[in-house]
Amino acid sequence: MRLGEIGEFGLIDRIAGKVAAGAGVRLGIGDDAAVTETEAGRLLLSTADMLVEGIHFDLSFTDPFRLGRKSLAVNVSDIAAMGGHPRHALLCLAIPTDLPVEFLDRFADGVISLAEEFGVTLIGGDTCRSSSGLVISITLHGEQVPTRIIPRNGARPGDDVFVTGTVGDSALGLELLRRGERSGHAVERHLNPSPRVSAGLSLAESGMASAMIDVSDGVLADLGHILTGSGVGARIDASLIPLSPYFSQRAPDVAPDPLSLALAGGEDYELLFTAAPGRTAEVETLLAACGVTATRIGSIVAGSDVTVTAADGTLIPPRRRGFNHFAP
Repeated sequence: MRLGEIGEFGLIDRIAGKVAAGAGVRLGIGDDAAVTETEAGRLLLSTADMLVEGIHFDLSFTDPFRLGRKSLAVNVSDIAAMGGHPRHALLCLAIPTDLPVEFLDRFADGVISLAEEFGVTLIGGDTCRSSSGLVISITLHGEQVPTRIIPRNGARPGDDVFVTGTVGDSALGLELLRRGERSGHAVERHLNPSPRVSAGLSLAESGMASAMIDVSDGVLADLGHILTGSGVGARIDASLIPLSPYFSQRAPDVAPDPLSLALAGGEDYELLFTAAPGRTAEVETLLAACGVTATRIGSIVAGSDVTVTAADGTLIPPRRRGFNHFAP
């Protein structure tokens, strides 16, 4: 079915029909603005992400359902990185006129699937015509009590640096997609990431994390944001970086420098955080209860930069730090 047959408001009605009532929603899709409320004593967290066809995704690599899930997942991951509860989303689409309605139906199904998984309600948005590919923009609101919000600027010299799960899988998945593969562990990690919401909430409630960020642009690039915000440096032990068995097996075949792929590839959507020294066992136990591993990969030091070393202390100059939209 062509989009022109149902029009803008027909599309909005199709999306709205998929949305169930959600907590804190007084008035949802269909009015000039949505009306929501936060729980008493909580602050509002807001984040926005834009995904542009040809920049962030390739429609020959993915399907509309997983694209919908990932489009919301990247926002949910931001709220998780603040230790927050994700709540209400606004979806804006710029759509090529030749994109079938069936594609958009499955895309919306993907968004709603991820939303229901994490307690998010779609409350509105906007649509318009695009002459240069599909553009997806989602704004997500979350909430948390003030004392449990985890910003980037709390790291202190002596703190340990941790990361959840494994890193590098998504970047490996993208390389494999470019080589024609369409399935497997790494491809799924790239196309359908899982935000670490329960881990973020547990860290927030425990008070263990002094600073936190999600790994979207790469471990080194995102750690750099914590360092800049906190006015500190870091020392990372490359031998401690958690890699999946799949990554260890496949990465050497597709990347000249697998370590660089793991440290700078990005889009893993794991949580990178700092905690006071001597609490490694507590952190590991806490996150194991969420079904997530946590690995200490280094420490915060005085200074302003990050250094990467081998197990024997030899410096490893990074080939690159991570993704930057406007880098030459």
